Order: sequence, then structure tokens, then C-alpha cells
Amino acid sequence: MATMTPATGDVAAIQLPGGGYGACRVVSSGRATVVACALAWHSEDPPELRQLADAGPLILDHHAHQGEPAKINIDVDELPPPGWMWLGRLPVPAGLPAGGRNAYSGWSWLPTQIAAQRRWDRKLPAAAKQAYRAGATRGQVAVDFGAGPAVIGGATGRLDLTGAGPLGPPATGAVRWSALDDLPRCTSLTWAGPDRGLTAALTDHPIIQNLTWTDAPSNLDLRHTGLTSVSVRGPIDLLQLPEDLTSLDLLDGARVHAVTAVDHGRWLNLWISSPTPTVHIPAGLDQVRELRLAGRATIDAAPLRVLQRLETLWLDWQAAPGALNDAAVLAELPRLARLTLTDAYDLDADTLPDLPTLTSLAIHGLRRTAATGIKARYRGSDTHLSITGAKNDIWLAANLTNPLRDWADDDPRGGAAACKAYAAAVRAVDALPVDPRDPATAAEPILRSFVRQLNRIDERWELIDTLRREQAGDAFVALATRAGVPTDVADEWFDDWRDF
Repeated sequence: MATMTPATGDVAAIQLPGGGYGACRVVSSGRATVVACALAWHSEDPPELRQLADAGPLILDHHAHQGEPAKINIDVDELPPPGWMWLGRLPVPAGLPAGGRNAYSGWSWLPTQIAAQRRWDRKLPAAAKQAYRAGATRGQVAVDFGAGPAVIGGATGRLDLTGAGPLGPPATGAVRWSALDDLPRCTSLTWAGPDRGLTAALTDHPIIQNLTWTDAPSNLDLRHTGLTSVSVRGPIDLLQLPEDLTSLDLLDGARVHAVTAVDHGRWLNLWISSPTPTVHIPAGLDQVRELRLAGRATIDAAPLRVLQRLETLWLDWQAAPGALNDAAVLAELPRLARLTLTDAYDLDADTLPDLPTLTSLAIHGLRRTAATGIKARYRGSDTHLSITGAKNDIWLAANLTNPLRDWADDDPRGGAAACKAYAAAVRAVDALPVDPRDPATAAEPILRSFVRQLNRIDERWELIDTLRREQAGDAFVALATRAGVPTDVADEWFDDWRDF
């Protein structure tokens, strides 16, 4: 079952964070989509197939869910995670519709929903749940975190307290964290700098489950909070995580020495953005099974040697050429089953070592000549191979360093136009005086012209979705920085000028 798509009726047991097992059933399978449903099941030991014969769908009513079955559409090419126990096949109950919701995700959505529902049912205080539901119909409310009152939506779910003004913290004095009581549906919070009472506020408001903290303190104890996802940046000596945490993102430039996590990180989906080729793996995370590593031009695989339980690895290059050093180390990971590579333009057919446990290899963005050799190497093997975004050498010679190069994978003409607009903007910025007295004034016409071209590209080809908008914003800020324009000015210009 590890290298094939499950069929209608197939049932799997899923080990859950914190212990115990859930289960899921494939409701239907077609040429393009699989529909899977989590079951209303939990046991301390792995269930047997016969025990799940009468198990109905898990009904979701946590947070904004309205009592619908936990079903999801999954692309047929996505394989289930390693470690799932496929028990056999059972008939799909007649009362369970085969169609999925109008939502698509991956297999990991199912255990995420099982864990979220169990946390809602068993751990969140009744008052917090009641306030969350009542907050759905609240209008505008006045909140004051200490810098003065601000009027925002009472149903606000994401709160950024890093900026200036009323929604930022006061420059001095105490932060009025009691203002969170007026935002009972706030589940995500962004903060920067010293604690100033934030950890205690998170403990008092367990409905908040997502935290982004930049310039974090060197000792950060989050064990008593209700967080399930944490993103941090800063030099941190010790980071202590709560038991329900499943996602840890060490943002670009973060230097975390040691982490305290349940089972040494076994249940964590770990993301690391590394500004240097050699990534730092914090002590205490040696049992991590899932890692996404975003690097620059080169990624060094040697530090991954400590992750002997690693099952899923995603290497994501953020700059050319996309080189992998010490690739042979991957063969020392005895459980590596799924490998994804993004923008690996320095990869060739022989870069990767033989990986006997590999069941899935996905590569997006590589040289067409390398793609041909890799297909030949894995033809007839048990490894499921997916290659997209292969580009010829002539195209790469002109666009390898262009941050919008992958847009051509969605629309060749629109993508080519975006690459051309960025390249022209780079040439114009580089032709500016070496030391202009006012960089913003000198660069403004060039940057405005670049955004106008992106507006026209989107109007003509409808190319810029949420992801592409973020990529365009990153490219714009990079251009502005190259011209000496401050980042805060660049961000304001981009938001004012874009139509997408």
C-alpha cells in the first residue's frame, strides 16, 4: 500500500500526537481525486479491521465547523504518509455520501482534524468555546492593549501586535493583555521583542493556538499554553514547547540551541529557513519525522545525519543554483520514505544516492536534461516519481536568478512577461547612480513601472493568486532593497500600487 493510491473502502489506522490511534476510510476514488473521511474512533492500541466496521464518520464542530463529516478531497497522485497502517477494505456505509466537500488538501489534514476535535472536546475550557461561538456575530469592538483604543472586528481571528499605533504595544509600561477578552475568536497572534506578559496571556487564553514571535527572548517557555503551531526568530538558548504542538517553524535567521518537546519532536512538522548552507538542528529534536528545509543557493545535507527517524524531507532552494552538498548523507537516514526537492537546478541524475526506503520522489524545478536522466534512473523502481517544472538550459541561462521564473509553469506567456518585467527592472535599478542622495525618489518610477506591468499581466492572464502575490511582493522588496529603498517604504508602495 505504501507506493499505491488507496482505493474505495480502504481503511487505515493513524497514530496520533500524544498517543493513541485514530482511523480513516477512503470513501471514493477516481481518476483525479480520492475522497477520504476520518472515523469517529480512538483507541490506545492499533485497531483491527473488524473493530472499525461500524465506525461512523468523525463529525467536526470545533471552532467554525458546523457539524459536518471530516471528509476531504485529495489529489490522486499524493501518497499517504509513511507509518499509516492500512488494515484492509470495508464497504462504504450507504448513509455516507461519496462526494467530498468543496475543499482540497492532503492526507495530513485528517489527523490534524482528529487532533483538533479531540483538543476541542477534552482540553479547551467550556467558557472559551462558548465565547468563541458567541463571537461569530460580534460587530466592531474597541480594544486597548495599552497604546490607546482601536476599533476592530469582534470576530478577528488573526492579530498582529508588532506595528506602531493602537494595535501595537505601548512603548513603555504594561501591555493590557485583558484586551484579548474582547477578541474571543482570536486564534493567531504575532509578536516581537521581550515577553512583557505575553506567555502568561497565552496561558490564560488557550483558544490562541498559532504564534509568530520574532526577536524572541533567549529562554522561551511555552509549555503551559494551548499552542499547536509556533514560528520563532531570534537567538534562543532554550525553547520549551507545549504537549499539543505539531508545527514548529524556525524562521530565517533563527538560532535555537535546544528545544524541549514531547518525544524529542516526534510529533512535530519542523520547518527551518537557513541563511547559510549548513543548517543548525537544535538539540532535543532528534526524533523529528518531518522536515522542510528552505535554504539559499546551496544546502548542506550533512547536519541531517542526526535525524535518524526522519521519514519526510522537503528541500526548498530560495536562490540559484540549487546545489546539494553531501547528498550521500541522505542514504544514512534509514527511514527516509518521501523526498521533495524544489528549484534544484544544480541536480543531475546521479546527485542523489541510492535510497532503498524511498517510496516517493517529487521534484519541481530542475534542468530538463537532469529530468530525463532521473526518469531513466527510477523507471521500473518502486519509487513513485513526480517531476514538474523542467526547463531547458537556454531558458535557464536567461532566467535562473529571476524570482518569478516558476510563473511560466502556470502560464508560459504570462510567466515569460513577468520574468521580462523583473529583468528590465533589475537593469534599470543597476543603472541608477551609485550613491543617489534620495534612493526612494530615484527608484520610485522604476518600481512603480514594475508593479504596473504586473497589474497588466494579471489583468490579461489572471495569473497572480495568493502565492504569486507573495512572490511578487518578495521580488518587489528585493528590487527596492537593491536600490536602497527602506523595506517599510517598499511594502507600503507595493500595497498601494498593486491591483491584484
